[in-house]
Amino acid sequence: MNSDSATEHGTGEEPAAVEVRGLVKSYGDRTVVNGLTFRVRAGSVTGFLGPNGAGKSTTLRMILGLDRPTAGEVLIGGRPYGGLVEPLRTVGALLDAGAAHPGRTARDHLLCVAQAGCLPGTRVEEVLAQVGLESAAKRRIGGFSLGMRQRLGIAAALLGDPEVLILDEPVNGLDPEGIRWLRHFLKALAARGRAVLISSHLMTETALLADRLVVIGRGRLLADVSMAEFAAEHGRSRVRVRSDEPERLRASLVREGLRVTSGDDGALEVYEADPAVVGRIAAHEGTPVLELVRVEDSLEEAFMRMTADSVEYGGRPLEEVA
Repeated sequence: MNSDSATEHGTGEEPAAVEVRGLVKSYGDRTVVNGLTFRVRAGSVTGFLGPNGAGKSTTLRMILGLDRPTAGEVLIGGRPYGGLVEPLRTVGALLDAGAAHPGRTARDHLLCVAQAGCLPGTRVEEVLAQVGLESAAKRRIGGFSLGMRQRLGIAAALLGDPEVLILDEPVNGLDPEGIRWLRHFLKALAARGRAVLISSHLMTETALLADRLVVIGRGRLLADVSMAEFAAEHGRSRVRVRSDEPERLRASLVREGLRVTSGDDGALEVYEADPAVVGRIAAHEGTPVLELVRVEDSLEEAFMRMTADSVEYGGRPLEEVA
């Protein structure tokens, strides 16, 4: 990969596989991407997260040269997409699993993509095997399930054995085995020095897969950090404690100045406290404790709290609209 980016900035860091600089995209008076800057590094899986309408799909299209930015630029391996000599050998992408012609067979579709990208036809059989579609190679795509179309789209993205892989909602339609396969496959690619950027709404899967997170809201960058940094900065720990005398325990904890809420199952959640402190208070009051454990926020909880002000299409509980 071109190392001009690292030299240019003089940081001595590993050059960015994808570098987004001050990206802006406006449609008339509506700005959907606003001054976005982030880097996707080689050797890691980066999760690209944001609420619906945050500008994720528009950003991916600009990275791949499908939309022209209003301002700013994107470099892939130090060059804009339009300046890549062999683009499919540099970056592979899956944006829409339904884009393949339904009348073609899986093999013919991949042969067409390979020929258009000046890639050897031998790669077709290789990628079919990689994604587990050998037995479906001669079947027409119109009869494929959504999960099979996803695998085919991933196969097309892999044809050039690219340095950068960009996947939009890659686990959509995959069964549990397929999700597990994809998780290990993408981690293995990153371990070999490839850069992987995935856009997804599945927080649990992203937490298992990604090394880094780029979070946007209303077209602006909210976070560009490692998964560990995100958890430390935006996560929130609490103590879960359960007793057969919950009100008595609650009163004791509140008297000590602790903030306490009740869970759906009757357990108490104590914020900004250590389990040992909660246990000592309960013991001093003679309140029996049935459960006492520290609980960390999930990625989904931290993400929802971070993006609460950036949600464009928010629903309401049923009781509020009944």
